[in-house]
Formats: sequence, C-alpha cells, structure tokens
Amino acid sequence: MNLPPLIALAAPVVIAAQRRLPATVRAAAAQVPVCYEALPGAALLAEGWEPDILGMFVGHAHRGEFAEGSPLPPQILLFLENIWDYAEGDESLFRDEVRVTYLHELGHYLGWDEEEIAQRGLD
Repeated sequence: MNLPPLIALAAPVVIAAQRRLPATVRAAAAQVPVCYEALPGAALLAEGWEPDILGMFVGHAHRGEFAEGSPLPPQILLFLENIWDYAEGDESLFRDEVRVTYLHELGHYLGWDEEEIAQRGLD
C-alpha cells in the first residue's frame, strides 16, 4: 500500500489517541507534530537506524534544552510502510501498532526513558 491511504488510516488513530490522553499530557502532545513518512530516509539509515524501524522521536524533549547536535524541531516520525509490513497488511493490527508506536514516541518527547515508557504501558 502506498503512503496516502496509509496516512488516511493512521491520522485518525493518532487523533483518537491524543483525545484519550490525560489533559496535561494532551497539552504537551499538541505541541509536537506527527510526520507520516513511508520509510526512513537515507540519512537515518546512514546513522545506523534499522530499515524496519516503526517510528522515532527527533529534536529536543518537551521542556528540554535545545540541543546543538539536534537541529531539527521536536517531531514524531511514523514510518507507515514499515508499520503496514509489521501488521502484515491487517488494517486492525496496523491501527493498533500506529497507536502504540505514536504513544511510545510521545513518551520520548515527554522525556521518559524506555523503562518509564514500559511502566506506563507504552511499549
């Protein structure tokens, strides 16, 4: 499946996930854009990221210092073709994984490490 139909499936899932967040987290989530990409680009792959990565957070964390080594503004990237492949083409599983991946990357934006993300059930 190509990117536009995947975005059409994924965007409402992210919006619904945001609506279910506690008010304080929802306000923080509204400050970080979600970018829908087909696949990770050559630059990410050159940095050593796996080609099948589902999502990532880039930029400085919420309330964090601007990092000189990270010139990008905070954003959550969802790699929809990888999520589609992970879900083996099942729309229901795709939606579930979009939600989980989004919430996981939102956790990174909020400054939570992998353990804190797992404790909150976002892994």
